[in-house]
Amino acid sequence: MTLDPRDDMRDLQRKADRLSCLILNSEYPLIDIEIERASLREECARLFPDRLWLHDLIYESRFDRLIADWRTAGPEKR
Repeated sequence: MTLDPRDDMRDLQRKADRLSCLILNSEYPLIDIEIERASLREECARLFPDRLWLHDLIYESRFDRLIADWRTAGPEKR
């Protein structure tokens, strides 16, 4: 945890963006993506325990949507 919570928020945002890119990379295994998701959620819980619901609302739905659109779609949808 840094002195400025905005730095922690920016760091979480960068990690979430990185995870989004990993989801889009079809070479990266889904099990590893799930591990990365859990790690990001744990970090959010550690840094902002009172805002974990916000993480779930924003990021988890984004990750689910990316996986549904890019990982479970056939080649015709890409």
